[in-house]
Amino acid sequence: MKTALVHDWLNQIGGAEDVLESLVSLYPASPIYTSLYWSEKMPAHWRAWDIRTSFINRLPWAQKRQQLYFPWYPMAFEQFDFSSYDLVLSNKSGFCHGVITGPETLHICYCLTPTRYVWRYQQYAEQEGLGRLPRAIMPPFLKGLRQWDRLAADRVDHFVAISQTVRQRIAKHYRRDSTIIFPPVDTARFAPSAKIEDYYLIVGRLVPYRRIDILIEAFNRMARPLLIAGSGRDRERLESLAGPTIQFLGRVPDAELPDLMARCRAFMWPGDEDFGISPIQAMAAGRPVIAYASGGALETVIPGQTGALFTEQTAEAIIEAVEQFDPQSLAPADLASFAAQFDTAVFERKLQDFVAQKQEEHAAGLRGNHYPHRT
Repeated sequence: MKTALVHDWLNQIGGAEDVLESLVSLYPASPIYTSLYWSEKMPAHWRAWDIRTSFINRLPWAQKRQQLYFPWYPMAFEQFDFSSYDLVLSNKSGFCHGVITGPETLHICYCLTPTRYVWRYQQYAEQEGLGRLPRAIMPPFLKGLRQWDRLAADRVDHFVAISQTVRQRIAKHYRRDSTIIFPPVDTARFAPSAKIEDYYLIVGRLVPYRRIDILIEAFNRMARPLLIAGSGRDRERLESLAGPTIQFLGRVPDAELPDLMARCRAFMWPGDEDFGISPIQAMAAGRPVIAYASGGALETVIPGQTGALFTEQTAEAIIEAVEQFDPQSLAPADLASFAAQFDTAVFERKLQDFVAQKQEEHAAGLRGNHYPHRT
């Protein structure tokens, strides 16, 4: 089967790019179609990939400020030609599901979330700290983009969601069913440690929606040690809030992260995330997670089994959860065993099985001159 991969944009590293790495591993000969590619900021080994960009890649400031061109992304993805492909796999949180394919081509969309820029614009603008120019440009286009995004979803033959939360959003915004396949986590590089130290930990980009500010407030009041690993535009503000028991580590090298996680008392997760890779990594390292009861955490943080939940994004709720939860009550080996179900190998096997099943149904439909049932 001649296959093409489609990705929204390639100018920053995150969970979507972890998925892309797995897709390239599964389909190494397939080209990657994307709106833009900032090669200097992306991993060096990506330069060996066959990456094909749209006209947006040639526009001023596009690689650094992709939000400036949101109204043009539908056109960018519609201009790609997929007539020679049997299978298109789109890895979507933005607009790339809107590619146009013919009836002979099977289009499967791995949906990280319905396009948050149009369905939850105010939240997105606040989370990403959009400047005055993008905030002024976008609102007049939102209605048209919502209409396009909804209609573009009809071009997808089958949706795969990363979590139950995203499955519900797909049903709400796109009126489509979807199959859940959790995103890949490289759990094999994590392992429990015999030495647990007296600190709590959070790892991730330092951006406002992660609500690290209330985490800092809680640990200031408890005077407990908290390590914050990661970088981002919110670091200066967060450092101004931090007391003497809180330490900022910056970006931790990948080789050092497993040991850092394995020695913490518990991993903290105060934000509302679609899934959450870092909590699974912490479990793979044998450490429990204390998380806000929303989004993907509801599917991975199980009270009394993998950690504890708090139901309000307040310092008071975090304090209560930390003080009432005993990290030693959970066996590290049990946590690591739970995390193994999210390993990259599991993701790749489930996705391959799903694609094979849908390819067989699609081929049978073409032979029988009828269009297969869509999910």
